[in-house]
Amino acid sequence: MSMDQVLDDLTAETGVLAELVAGLDDTAISAPTPAVGWSIRDQLTHLAFFDETATQAAVDPAAFRRHADALIAGGMDFPDRIAAEHAHLSADEVRAWLTRARAGLVTVFRDLAPKTRLPWYGPDMSAMSSVTARLMETWAHGQDVADALGKQREPTDRLRHIAHLGVRTTGFSFALHGRPAPTEPIRVEIDAPSCARWTWGPADARDRVSGSALDFCLVVTQRRHLDDTQLTVTGPVAAEWLSIAQTFAGAPGTGRAPGLVTSRGGTS
Repeated sequence: MSMDQVLDDLTAETGVLAELVAGLDDTAISAPTPAVGWSIRDQLTHLAFFDETATQAAVDPAAFRRHADALIAGGMDFPDRIAAEHAHLSADEVRAWLTRARAGLVTVFRDLAPKTRLPWYGPDMSAMSSVTARLMETWAHGQDVADALGKQREPTDRLRHIAHLGVRTTGFSFALHGRPAPTEPIRVEIDAPSCARWTWGPADARDRVSGSALDFCLVVTQRRHLDDTQLTVTGPVAAEWLSIAQTFAGAPGTGRAPGLVTSRGGTS
């Protein structure tokens, strides 16, 4: 995919989230989400803040690194601290901030070569990966918002970006937990909303994951426990991976308890 295509998908996903929260007043935006301790407001300010820092990473990498180092030096709970710092914002202020931050990010990244290396809070990444991560974050935090509002979102083939990121971060997920990356290959076969079949890994791998793209993306973004999906997992390596799979940077996420959507799903 081209950078323009991924940015267009990011814009479309942004529109879904904007529609979810368009009518929320100051009371409604303060409602709790399944991410323990986080309100709908916190989910949205989280996205806006990290859109702005992703843009800073692109236009002034040195300034970003100084800012990121200062945040991390204060502890890996910095997403919670950022949420608390913006808890006073009104619903209109939050929506305006996210709209402004997202528009600025899209404008800047349209002029970047996809392979441009950018700093981040974890490993450096390409500009294309950075945009993909923003799309993943928008969808994942949007899931928290949808759950809080008791609404269902229609899955789309934009999930492919998130599923691909889920596969690519396999080694990262193991490293976060102090475990060596698996040497055994894992085959992933998932069904897209369009009924296409998306695959990763060798066809003859013994460790396998199959099911719907939606379920797979919910698990790798830690928005659902594996037991609350219909994914089929074969082999010890695949099982271990999905127990710790994490597409987002930062400290290891705690995931969700089976049968619940009320524990912290993770941060940027």
